[in-house]
Amino acid sequence: MDQDIDTNLKELQASINYHFNDISLLREALTHKSFAHEQPGTRSIGNERLEFLGDAVLELSITHILMECFPDYSEGTLTKLRAGIVNKEGLAAVARALNLGRYILLGRGEEGSRGRVKNSILANTYEALIAAVYYDGGYERVFKLIENHFSKLIHEAEEKGVSRDYKTRLQEYSQSALGSVPEYVIVREEGPDHEKIFEVYVTINSIRYETGRGKNKKAAEQEAARRTLDELTGK
Repeated sequence: MDQDIDTNLKELQASINYHFNDISLLREALTHKSFAHEQPGTRSIGNERLEFLGDAVLELSITHILMECFPDYSEGTLTKLRAGIVNKEGLAAVARALNLGRYILLGRGEEGSRGRVKNSILANTYEALIAAVYYDGGYERVFKLIENHFSKLIHEAEEKGVSRDYKTRLQEYSQSALGSVPEYVIVREEGPDHEKIFEVYVTINSIRYETGRGKNKKAAEQEAARRTLDELTGK
């Protein structure tokens, strides 16, 4: 059994491109409380303490990344964006991409109830893993790891989540301040069907405002709305 665990620890380190100085930290991070409770004569309490620390390290790191990626976003927008990323579903998705469930040490009960695929266990174990890397290698090293793991989720959240607010916000502002609603006009479509780029501009009260470009019409409209809001409100 120990030989299998050692093999798994080596595989996981290769998968995340980080090799521990203190391998006991990685083993602790992977130890679910159900497994710890089934080990008589040991002092192991599972990964819950590491999970607690990992939650804080993740929130700080993701906040740092978002501040750098979106320097013009307000505190409220950044908070919404972070909430769309740092949650049980998001962390479980990252854990699945790493095949983390394969390496978790589970008790017989959790093993029998398919604990390896539960969002809660995957998310908590990922947080514990992050804490273990932080303890072992410091903030800069764990930051790079998190940045790599979450790059896709951050991009998707920005495209599908908070960015939807721009058209709504522009409409609310233009109705209130200008007495009219914005309209979006397609300027051009470029490129082949599978790589098409749309260019759209905003008009309000027949006055032309900013232009946006995107891989589809909605994305171009969002960019045009964002830039128009910046022009009208200075924010």
